[in-house]
Amino acid sequence: MHQFILHNDEICEASAKVLSPGQVGLLSGWGVFSTLRIAGGVLFAWERHWNRMLRDARALHVPFPDDPEYIHSRLLRLVRANRVVNGTLRVVVVRNRGGIWEGPNDRDFDLIALTTDLKDWGTGVKLAVRPQARHAGSDFRGTKITSWVLNLVMLEEAQQAGFDEVILLNERGEVSECTSANIFIAEGSQVWTPPLDSGCLPGVTREVLLEEIRVPDIQVGEKPILPADLERADEVFITSTTRDLLPVLQIGDRPVRQAGKARETLQAAFRRYLDDYVTRHKPQHAEV
Repeated sequence: MHQFILHNDEICEASAKVLSPGQVGLLSGWGVFSTLRIAGGVLFAWERHWNRMLRDARALHVPFPDDPEYIHSRLLRLVRANRVVNGTLRVVVVRNRGGIWEGPNDRDFDLIALTTDLKDWGTGVKLAVRPQARHAGSDFRGTKITSWVLNLVMLEEAQQAGFDEVILLNERGEVSECTSANIFIAEGSQVWTPPLDSGCLPGVTREVLLEEIRVPDIQVGEKPILPADLERADEVFITSTTRDLLPVLQIGDRPVRQAGKARETLQAAFRRYLDDYVTRHKPQHAEV
């Protein structure tokens, strides 16, 4: 983590004591968050992150600012304070009131953000498989809530077994997602990802691939995916804000076929989209 954090309207040293035990959201994991790519000093796909956080906050009764610029302007102050050109930013909105453990606080929510360097994810990943790990029938499926411990435990156990990430199956035995990434398969020129009713998070990179990227002769869409489909696929890859489109090399004890070029082609198109976004949104006098 970098030297400074954002706490509401203030840029503080990361070691500053700015939170209190009586903040209900901190005790109960009652908040929403998102992880953003900082590229050229720009918060990539900010509008999509904002919309998802707003939707999740409403579903989870987390007070949330009405104006996206309220958060965006403060996040850019943090980026400048930490002098980040390319990196990762985590933004959290925490609910402060409610229940018998509420402490003295004059704010309905706290805005917290921190930055760090980009992680090197390597050239590919090995995935474990975990059944009954997503509840597709839940009213709260696909929400990105700060109560993230189940994901962290499943990820830690997979890594202890020698894997990089873990595929989470829903109660129907379908592929849903990984703990912090969406998953895609390529079957020739057709590329598929599980639909949202599989229980997966509507990831920003996933949305961009489905809604923005257009490559001749490659179709990107949604359909239910079973574990057997992973074995038959020409390619499997995962996506997230900080990973782009990362190849899957192995699932369980089975190597994944590397029989196509769809991922590579989509990765190049996604990179062009990202670069164009940065060019269009970069301030004329960026102080980074």
